[in-house]
This record gives sequence, C-alpha cells and structure tokens, in this order.
Amino acid sequence: VQLQASGGGLVQAGGSLRLSCAASGRTFSRFSMGWFRLAPGKEREFVAAITWSSGSTYYANSVKGRFTISRDNAKYTVYLQMDSLKPEDTATYYCAARATDQYITSAPSLYNYWGQGTQVTVSS
Repeated sequence: VQLQASGGGLVQAGGSLRLSCAASGRTFSRFSMGWFRLAPGKEREFVAAITWSSGSTYYANSVKGRFTISRDNAKYTVYLQMDSLKPEDTATYYCAARATDQYITSAPSLYNYWGQGTQVTVSS
C-alpha cells in the first residue's frame, strides 16, 4: 500500500487549504482512512477519519466545523478540506490507512500504513 499526500503550503489565518491523499497498491473498499498531524514539540494528533465504504466520518474536537474529510472512490483519493485555518493548525499532516472499516478510530497505533507528510503553515 502506498499513500501519497499533497496539498500543503503557507496560508494566512482564516484561509483554506485542501490536502489530498492518493492511495494505491490494493483494494481499499474495506479500509478506513485518517489524517493526523505533528507539530514541533507536540505529540502526533488525530485530525479526522473516514471509511471508504460508507463514508462515515469522525473529527477531532479541535477541527470540528472547520475541516471536512471526504473521499473519491473512483480515484482512491481522500481529501481534507481545511477552512478557517488558525496558527495552531500549523503542522506536518500525514494520511494513514487502516485495513478495516468496522469502526473508526483516532488511535494512530491502529493504522497499518502511513504516507509521507505534507507541511501546513498558517501565519497570523
């Protein structure tokens, strides 16, 4: 399984960015996908997750109402639309895949595959 994240960049507070995670290497119909972020001096933080099959979603409280996770089954791509960005959203964002969609989890240790990170910087 390969996960390719893209879409990061520099944006002013209040702005928007859309991250993409392209998945390849196998069938993902029974997978769930997640986004995590890692900021300097902080622990890895769950951001959002979605199941490929039903599109069920789950968000961290810190991003609920501002971020939207979605997927394009035909393109095997998961998106993270980030609106109303804040300086505290600055981090390296990683996408991850979990080989089950029985339930969504925010625990990074339960994800089987990880992509490389994409840097998001929000200036004040």
